[in-house]
Formats: sequence, structure tokens, C-alpha cells
Amino acid sequence: MEMNLQQHYSHIRKVLILVLVLNWAVAFAKIIYGLTSRCSSMAADGFHSLADGTSNIIGLIGIHFACQPRDEDHPYGHKKYETFFSLGIAALLFLVCFELIQEGIRRLIKPVTPEINTASFIVMLLTLGVNFWVMNYERKKGTALRSDILVSDAMHTRADIFTSFSVIVTLVAIKLGFPLLDAIATLLIALFIAHAAFDIIKDSSRILCDTVVLEEKRITDIVLGVKGVRNCHKIRTRGRPDDIYVDLHVQVNPDMHVDNAHRISYAIEDAIKTGIPEVTDVVVHIEPKD
Repeated sequence: MEMNLQQHYSHIRKVLILVLVLNWAVAFAKIIYGLTSRCSSMAADGFHSLADGTSNIIGLIGIHFACQPRDEDHPYGHKKYETFFSLGIAALLFLVCFELIQEGIRRLIKPVTPEINTASFIVMLLTLGVNFWVMNYERKKGTALRSDILVSDAMHTRADIFTSFSVIVTLVAIKLGFPLLDAIATLLIALFIAHAAFDIIKDSSRILCDTVVLEEKRITDIVLGVKGVRNCHKIRTRGRPDDIYVDLHVQVNPDMHVDNAHRISYAIEDAIKTGIPEVTDVVVHIEPKD
């Protein structure tokens, strides 16, 4: 089990390293060209991509802690560290958002006309293509590996795609003689980033606050199919989508011998884990059916 856990996080780590390299290549291309051409929206988009790369580093740190085996102090394992560190990505996004709002307001007060040429569009189109590939790749891997870090980072990159597209539209507007749209686009980019951060916090908080993961009916249907079970209630589920914990009360005949009741509890655990492979732990409380 622990070996499978190590292999699981090894795959996630490889994805993050590849994405980190691509994100920073995209970031430096947009930042350097944005600063030299005095295009604040392009530079802002570059800093957003740089934040993407920094979030990859946060993800790698989170993976380091999450892949640790269970120990005496952490009998449920360390997987929630992955969810916890995804909040760090959201915090970083809010920080970038704040900086971009300040820059956008400064540009509205003191407008600057950027230098836009063919190279500006080439840089943005190439980096947009890289971002689109990274988002799809990371989202597919995150879904397949059930990784909060990868899914959160894919959402981060999705925001980068929206902002890059808005920058391209802004470049066209500036070329047509509307330089003020550069500052407006910077503010819109900040809103895109804030929305992505909010989505990450919303999803992560559901896990960290032990929100219900599975429908009760799904558990009930499985448990009532076990021979000897009369009824079940007080069903509770929590955890990550790939690491679900279930506890429930099961009613049996009041004259049933304790050995038989014990066997039924094991049968219930096996049935739930077989029917829902994402479940890693089941606690069954046996009680008499009055």
C-alpha cells in the first residue's frame, strides 16, 4: 500500500516538474517582452505565469509531505497535506491579484502607450498555445491521479489562458489607438485570477472541513445487500475523493451471537470497499434491531 502511495506521488511529482519548466519559460517570455515594450497587461500576464511556476513549487512541497507513510501521530496518513498546500496556491493567486490591481489603477491615472508590433502577437500566441497544452495535460493527469494539487494548478493555468486571450484582444485595441484598454485589461486579469483562487479555496475547504463525500443511499444500498443486516443509519463520510472514510450504525437481530455480528461487520467493510474503491476505511457499529 505504501509503495503504491509512493508511486502515485512520484507520477504527480513528474507532472509538476514538467509543468514548472513550461510555466517559467512562458512567464519569462511575456515578462521580458512586456517590460521592454511597456505593455503592462502583457507583463501582468507574465507575472501570472510566474505565479503558476511558483505554485508548482508549492505543489512539490505539498507532495513531499503528502507521500509520507502513516505513523503513530498520523494514523490516517498525510494525504490532506496535498489539499492544505493547494490553499497556498490560492493565497499566491490573491497576492498576484492585489499587485495587478495596483498596477492597473496606476496605469489608469498615468496612461502609458505601449509599443505593439508583430513580435508582440507572436509571443502571446505561442505562450497561449503552451498554456492550453499544459492546462489539458495537468487536468487529465489530476483527474486520473485524483490529485488536488494538479487539479488546482490546472485551474490556475486556465485563468492564465483567459488572461492571455484578453491580452491579445488588448494588443489589437492598442494597435487601433485605444491604449487605455491596457490598464483596463490588467484589472480584468486580476478579477480572473481572484475567481480562480476562490474556486480553489472552495474545493479545498470542503475536504478540510469534512464535508459529506458520498450519498447515503449509495452506502445504504450496499450495506442492505449484506446477509444478516436489518437496517443501517447514522452514515457519515468524509475525506478526499481518493481517500474516503465511512462510519455507520448497522442493526441486526438482537439474539445474534457476537461472532456472527463480528463477521457481518467485516462483510460490510469488504462490500463497501469493493463497491466504492475510493473508500480506504470503514467503521461499523453493530446494534440490535428492536
